[in-house]
Amino acid sequence: MAKRTIGVSIAIPEPYGSELQSRRAGFGDPLANAIPTHVTLLPPTEVADEAMAEVEEHLRAVAAGEASFDIHLRGTGTFRPTSPVVFVQVARGIPECERIEAAVRSGPLERELHFPYHPHVTIAHHLPDHMLDLAFAELVDYDAVFPIWGFSLYEHGADGVWRPQRDFAFGQSLPGPLPV
Repeated sequence: MAKRTIGVSIAIPEPYGSELQSRRAGFGDPLANAIPTHVTLLPPTEVADEAMAEVEEHLRAVAAGEASFDIHLRGTGTFRPTSPVVFVQVARGIPECERIEAAVRSGPLERELHFPYHPHVTIAHHLPDHMLDLAFAELVDYDAVFPIWGFSLYEHGADGVWRPQRDFAFGQSLPGPLPV
């Protein structure tokens, strides 16, 4: 049975997505260019190829029941010492992210998490402590607010790069083009 590794995330829009991805690369994070800037809704999850139609229908139904909301990214946080991660904090939009994450991680995508869900945007991961400290300090004053229109299904390629496969706009029951 053929399988693929998928994830579901809220993409951070431009210019913020590229800015944070560039900062992540600048800290020396080797995954910076393999992972688009995002807030995770479903961590890497292995799914059988034949289950993908059901997965996409599930994601479409979740998105159809949601409405656009604003995310406010402000300041930095870390999961150290539990995990060597520095992130930009989600200051507004947490309840919406939590609700959507719970809905996404149900039905055909039901799974246990290794850690409690905490919406954030990773800016440094598995780097030496001095680089994690630098990332934390350099983005401590980061501040951005933007609307969220939906979420995306990503697939992990054989080359290690995460690529968007399909977008799911809030309030729409059928797949369609991305809002501008």
